[in-house]
Amino acid sequence: MEGSTKPASLSHRPGLLILDMVNCFDFEGAEDLEPSALAAARHIHRLRGEFHDRGWPVIYVNDNFGEWHAEPSSLVARALEKLNAVTELLKPGPSDYFIIKPQFTGFYATNLSVLLPQIGVSRLVLSGIATDICVLFTAADAHMRDYDPWVPRDGVAAENEKRGQWA
Repeated sequence: MEGSTKPASLSHRPGLLILDMVNCFDFEGAEDLEPSALAAARHIHRLRGEFHDRGWPVIYVNDNFGEWHAEPSSLVARALEKLNAVTELLKPGPSDYFIIKPQFTGFYATNLSVLLPQIGVSRLVLSGIATDICVLFTAADAHMRDYDPWVPRDGVAAENEKRGQWA
């Protein structure tokens, strides 16, 4: 790209989005979602390790639990106040990005659209919860922004299996 300061090796790399896996599971329907979220977390953990090994970016995009002044570290701490295998397995690392989102999609009212080109991401691997809500809306928004989204079936979970399969 003319005028670009990014090395060619960074211009078309994938980024892993981990959606809403820093979670307290204290909402209606959480008891249905948490077991499948844990199964997805195991796959995401492996995938995250592969991204780290290759030097590819890992980006947590997470709900703020209605805490508008919260920092990412306080959201993680809140999620870990009780036994929480999902968040424990997928705690963000020091090289990971963390974006707080106010709505269902990771793009609405966040800096995700600015971050991705700055770190050379052109393809997105979307993982997390819930397949039929936040993952679906983020994938649609990614597609509308000319990203190449991929959602691995074993890296997502939904409260309802039928709705998850539909999404």
